[in-house]
Amino acid sequence: MIGLAAGMEMADMAWEVKCREEDMKQRALENERHAIDDARRAVDEKAQQLQVVANQGALFAGFSMVVLVESSIPEALNGALLAVFGSAVAMTIALFLVSTLNSTYILVAILRYDCVRRDVPFSEFWNKRCEPDWKIALRCFSYGVPSFLLVVSLVAWVTFWEAESGFVSASVVTTISMAVTLFWFGRTDRKWRGFLLMPEARVLTRGMSNTNVRRNGGGKISVPSPTDSSDYSETSIKVEDLKMSLNGSDDNSMNLSSLAVGDLSASDQKLDKKEDASGKRTIGSKVLGAVRFGSD
Repeated sequence: MIGLAAGMEMADMAWEVKCREEDMKQRALENERHAIDDARRAVDEKAQQLQVVANQGALFAGFSMVVLVESSIPEALNGALLAVFGSAVAMTIALFLVSTLNSTYILVAILRYDCVRRDVPFSEFWNKRCEPDWKIALRCFSYGVPSFLLVVSLVAWVTFWEAESGFVSASVVTTISMAVTLFWFGRTDRKWRGFLLMPEARVLTRGMSNTNVRRNGGGKISVPSPTDSSDYSETSIKVEDLKMSLNGSDDNSMNLSSLAVGDLSASDQKLDKKEDASGKRTIGSKVLGAVRFGSD
């Protein structure tokens, strides 16, 4: 009977060890699957951005080419105005063409990235090979918009040159173009170009505010009231700690990439280590018990 009990204990130990190994293999397989999905999502995100810039750049360049080809030039047109008009159209086409070609080449390059093998991480591949060209494409597109508006105003002067009220009509078109250009540089371009040029820019929407964030005792994140000025300094410190933990600057903190890939956080790793230690102690006690029974 004693030998049978010892044999059953050893069988239970072997079964637990086997289940543990299978669980670790399954976890590694799921982590690999999550890593592949994460790489594919990153490639799709960049591909959509590049497609938008390439399509819009090609559209603006096509419009500018049509303006250059289809415009009827009056015989009495001033030579200086004609030179400025031609230069503006050529500059607009060049800017949007560079933006379109850069975006197209980068798009083809990232679509060839192997998301399964991942010899080089996609973030490293993007930052070293694609990021400079992406910035050039975005800057050319940003400068091409006011150049296109300049072409629109010059087209009005060329078209209405021989009209009776051509000065008034061309002045109206020029005023509207200047207003849109000021809005572009003062609002849209100023607000979004810096953000889009940042490497790996992300908008975090986890139910938290970018500024006043405070952690309650229950573990939830809430926004403090404006009247609560006594906790403002502590809140700002907690916000910086939270940003550092999300950005992965702290070695012991959990970053967003680990969540996307499926790795364990620091607390989960500690808990897992504790479970492993308790499991080893249990197995050790069972082995010692079995040996004692066998010796008896």
